Amino acid sequence: MTIRVLIADDQEMVRTGFRMIVDSQPDMEVVGEAADGAEAVAAARRLRPDVCLFDIRMPKMDGLEATRLVAGPDVADPPRVVIVTTFDMDEYVYGALRGGAVGFLLKDSGPALLVEAVRAAANGEALVSPSITVRLLEHLARPPAAPAPPREQLTDRELDVVRLVARGRTNEEIAGELFVSLSTVKTHLGSVQRKLGARNRVEVAAWAWESGLMA
Repeated sequence: MTIRVLIADDQEMVRTGFRMIVDSQPDMEVVGEAADGAEAVAAARRLRPDVCLFDIRMPKMDGLEATRLVAGPDVADPPRVVIVTTFDMDEYVYGALRGGAVGFLLKDSGPALLVEAVRAAANGEALVSPSITVRLLEHLARPPAAPAPPREQLTDRELDVVRLVARGRTNEEIAGELFVSLSTVKTHLGSVQRKLGARNRVEVAAWAWESGLMA
């Protein structure tokens, strides 16, 4: 199936570059573009793309609010939102994570990582650059609004999986590092998400830093 992508960025050059990269892939197509946050939300609701690439700082509505409106906890069947950012926007990106984003990508990451991020999001996973994971979540870790489940609820192997998720590893990389099958990793991750009440691996990573597991 073709992965349908929406690109939202106030810089035309960035949108054009992303479109060229995405459209060059045989399994992807750009179905729409938006130059501001309000337009991005309207386009996402109208076009129902599989994956949205959202900038953070956009006119009319920033990417944080746009993400919350199209992929927040109360949205049924939301698209997968990947935030495209630079490091001078850490707090905004953390807010986007809480608003439903599933991945983070630096604007200068290069075509290969952009394509990988889109495919990961479409497959129900999240590509989070290890450098973003470590810097962002460690720097901005703060007590959650509600008490987090104690780490004692997780098994030792589940904690191993959580640590690797928090460092940005993919399921395949986790399987290789722990010498287990891919299906075993997915089983552990599913169990972790149920125990933590996390919707995705990005929230699992956030919990790992907030709980002190990565200290």
